[in-house]
Amino acid sequence: MSRYEKSEIIYKEAVKYIPGGVNSPVRAFQNVGMHPIMIDSAMGSRLKDIDGNEYIDYIGSWGPMILGHRDPRIVETMQEAMAKGISYGLPTEIEVEMAKLITESYPVDMVRMVNSGTEATMSAIRLARGYTGRDKILKFEGNYHGHSDSLLVKSGSGTITHGVATSLGVTEKIIQDTLVARYNDLEDVKRIFEDCGRKIACIILEPIAANMGLVAGEEDFIRGLRDICNEYGTLLIFDEVISGFRIKFGGGAEIFKVKPDLACFGKIIGGGFPVGAYGGSKGIMELVSPLGGVYQAGTLSGNPLAMSTGIKNIEILRDNPNIYEHITKSAKKLEEGFVANIQATGVKAMVVRYEGLLTLFFGEGKDYRNYDDVQKADTAMYAKYFRQMLDRGIMCPPSQFEAIFISSAHTDEDIEKTIRANKEALQVISQ
Repeated sequence: MSRYEKSEIIYKEAVKYIPGGVNSPVRAFQNVGMHPIMIDSAMGSRLKDIDGNEYIDYIGSWGPMILGHRDPRIVETMQEAMAKGISYGLPTEIEVEMAKLITESYPVDMVRMVNSGTEATMSAIRLARGYTGRDKILKFEGNYHGHSDSLLVKSGSGTITHGVATSLGVTEKIIQDTLVARYNDLEDVKRIFEDCGRKIACIILEPIAANMGLVAGEEDFIRGLRDICNEYGTLLIFDEVISGFRIKFGGGAEIFKVKPDLACFGKIIGGGFPVGAYGGSKGIMELVSPLGGVYQAGTLSGNPLAMSTGIKNIEILRDNPNIYEHITKSAKKLEEGFVANIQATGVKAMVVRYEGLLTLFFGEGKDYRNYDDVQKADTAMYAKYFRQMLDRGIMCPPSQFEAIFISSAHTDEDIEKTIRANKEALQVISQ
């Protein structure tokens, strides 16, 4: 009998009613050759599936559970908010408190709340186009900014006019307006701007990329983008949906000492509830409706549940910088353990870490700077590794191209158990 028997039964039912049986592709476990594991509950650093299997969790809902699952402070805040009401469709004081907190924590003057990271990036790009009067945008291969049409484009023939959609339903016109450059390659960006820089409304990027595995932005690259945008009158957008309040309290702006024109947030600012936000200088943000001509709306935007738990989450992080120290210390210990195990087993793999995020890449790669580099990773070997770790009670990301998220709830015992499991898994897949 499979130890995932109930999950498999539910999955067979799910595919009858939900495309692929999941509501987001990364949950499908296709990249690791499995059916999805159905989760029943979570607490602290642990997940429990519907078959009763328990796992040390390194997904953390893809970032927002920085305090661990069901942190009592967050749960209490949620309960207090629910006792007053769930959603009103009218303004609340707590929306103002959230906006003020974000502007005090990050170099933006004004913010607009939305319901997801996708909404935030989509809205920020529309605002950049409205503000500059330009149509084209520049993104980077391997950076993920949600599933809006203009961002589902990858590089094609190597020229700036022949991108390729990564989804059906994206029109040729949209493809033509989305330019794609190589991450951490400033010369590639300069080449594009020399050709059509005065037509580009914005550059959007993850300052610390975590959707092609972990690939950190390089200081000269990020600062060079700021200089290029200043020269051409182009807006610089930081997608801080993962990096904001997670890697450092001030996100990429704090890490690189670079102020973007617009920034997008998500994940952590909802404390686990669906949420997003975008913000920038007053002069840009006042172009958003109802003040200006850039339309964006959302019935559940700024709902009191997400605002309450989000504020509590941010305040805890702000008032307890030791949380970041603990997470980084845990990540470093995990990295050192993994590296020692790689050397001991002879498996071809490499750990990439930045502060409290890391990715274990399999394959011959020695330097991971951009999408071309990470595409050399051995995904089949990662799939074998994932299954071995799962059997040992460790829930890693079900894809080679995602990052490991550590929370303040992870203990030294959790990290040590994970390192032991890692060695055992590497020994098995190396045979």
